[in-house]
Amino acid sequence: MRLRYYVTVAAGFLACAAAAGAETLNNQTIVALSKAGLGADTLVAKIKSSATAFDLSTDALIALKQQNVPDSVIATMITASTQASVSTNAIGNSDSADPRAPHASGIYLLSSWSNPAKMVRMDATAANQMKTGSMLGYAFSYGIAPIKMKAVLSNPTARVKVSGVRPEFYFYFDQATSSLSNGGSFWSAFGGGVTSPNEFSLVRFETKKGSREAVLGKISIGGVKNGVMDKARVAFTYSDVSPGVFKVSPDADLMPGEYGFVYSSSAGASPYGGGSSRIFDFSVGQ
Repeated sequence: MRLRYYVTVAAGFLACAAAAGAETLNNQTIVALSKAGLGADTLVAKIKSSATAFDLSTDALIALKQQNVPDSVIATMITASTQASVSTNAIGNSDSADPRAPHASGIYLLSSWSNPAKMVRMDATAANQMKTGSMLGYAFSYGIAPIKMKAVLSNPTARVKVSGVRPEFYFYFDQATSSLSNGGSFWSAFGGGVTSPNEFSLVRFETKKGSREAVLGKISIGGVKNGVMDKARVAFTYSDVSPGVFKVSPDADLMPGEYGFVYSSSAGASPYGGGSSRIFDFSVGQ
């Protein structure tokens, strides 16, 4: 009996070491750690600080209970999976091409042309300059011709390059806060959490004098029109991949040029209401 006990403990520690290397906890890891003598509080803390891939089917839950895994640990496993939590340790694996693999929250381009394929995280480019156009036309037409409000990005091209005309993007949301966040400040410029790709517009930018710009609003005698203009807007569709993860694709092939995902002003942000806009920009065929 004593020999069997030490074999079980040794197996538990070996399983623990393997899990630490993989940085992802599963049902077998939890059972092994529990049998190795780790208490419920320790297991709960481990789950909360790690990436997870639990099987929470009815049969799996019964098996966990039969293996004497504490109820509080099982409840934490369920919560962790529901929230699709990703630990800071999992951020280093965010280039995995598997959309169901743990990724830090944000917007990613699937670089399917790479060898091997990988996810490329897209950093936001700040459009902190708003430019007005057609001021004279507005004045001479007594407000009939609109003033165009343009968001301007520095540099003539984006850092992220796309090879192909129908790229795939993946939006990873932090289910714990129900938003696309990063340390609590990622979306502070928008004044609230973002929960769906539907709150973004895909925009094509015009390149002018070493910069990129797009019309994000108009002012005319008829009032203010807030949001991306139809001429610049590119239609896209999105679908659920897993809780908090969405696949986003343009509806048609993209022509060579400069593009970006812009938080829709119709969802509450004004393109000229002060503060900077954050745009996830990319270049096609440049």
